[in-house]
Amino acid sequence: MFKPFLIAASLAALAAPADAQLLGRQKAAGPPEGAPVTEVEAWPYPAPDPKSWWDDKRLKVPEEADPLGGRRIRSVEQLVKPDNGVDASTYRLWGLMPLQWQFVRGDEMILEVWTRPSSSVRQTVTRVTVRGDGDTFVQGRAGLACCEAGIARRMGFDRKLPAGAGARFQALKDLPLWRSPRDVRVAEAGAAEALCVEGTAYDITLVTPGRSVTLHRACDPAEVGEAADVLEAVLGAALGHDPRFDVLFPGGAQFAAARDAHRELLAANGRLKPNPDARPRPPGPAPAPSAEVEGAAPTREAAPVTPQS
Repeated sequence: MFKPFLIAASLAALAAPADAQLLGRQKAAGPPEGAPVTEVEAWPYPAPDPKSWWDDKRLKVPEEADPLGGRRIRSVEQLVKPDNGVDASTYRLWGLMPLQWQFVRGDEMILEVWTRPSSSVRQTVTRVTVRGDGDTFVQGRAGLACCEAGIARRMGFDRKLPAGAGARFQALKDLPLWRSPRDVRVAEAGAAEALCVEGTAYDITLVTPGRSVTLHRACDPAEVGEAADVLEAVLGAALGHDPRFDVLFPGGAQFAAARDAHRELLAANGRLKPNPDARPRPPGPAPAPSAEVEGAAPTREAAPVTPQS
C-alpha cells in the first residue's frame, strides 16, 4: 500500500519542469473545498477529473527542449534518418526528441555524442543544435541505463548557448574525421593488434541537410583521439549547467592525451583501419577514406550499440 508522501512525491515528479524529468501538467489551483486534512496532505494537487486529465492543455515545450520543433517538410525536401543504432523509443526514454524526427535546412547542423563507459551503467547523451538564425542549443541527459524498464535516476537540461557559439561547431563539419570508417581498429606498424576491453565508447553523429554520419570510437586512446576536437566541443558545451552531469566528467572535456596518441600513431606509420568484426554498412554510398585510413577499404561498420550497458 502506497504511503501518502510517496503519492505526493510521484505527482510532484510528473509535474516537474524539463530540467528534472519530462514536461508535466500545470499545477492545479489547490485542494478541493472541505477536503479532510489527511487528504490535503496526501494530495498537494487535487485528483484530476478523468476526462479533463486527457483534454486539459499541456505546457508548451520550450524552445531549448526542441530547437527545430514545429517544422513542416516541403514536398521537395527529404528527412534524413540517422543510422546510429538508437531508435525513436529509446530517445523518448531519455526525454529527447528523436534524432530521426529532426529536420535541418541550409547551414543548420546537429552534433550528438553518446558516452558509454565499459565499467559503469552511467551513460550520457549530449546534443548540440545550430539553427539557421545562428542560435545554438545544448541538451544533456545522464542516467543509469541498466536493469529497469526505463532510464533510472535520469536528469537532464536544455540550454541556449551564448551568441556566436555556433561558429565553433560549424567548423567541425569539414574535418577528415567524417570520411573515416564508422568503426575502426588501431593497427601499429610491426606490432600485433591489441584487443581493448576497458574504457569509454563514444558514438558520434553529425546531421546536416541531406547527410548523416555516425562514428563509433571506443577504448583505445588513438581511436578516441581522432574525434578529440568534436568531443571537446560537444561535451565542453554541456559542462557547467548541472553538477549532476559534470560529476560524470571529473577531468572535464579534456582529450589532449587522446589527441596526442592519435598523432603518435600516425607518426609511427600506424593507422586506424576498418574493424573487421563490425557489421556491414547499411545501403547507400560509402564515405571516401581520409588520409589516416587511405588504402583500407571501409567495407564494414560498427554494430548498433544498445542503450544498455
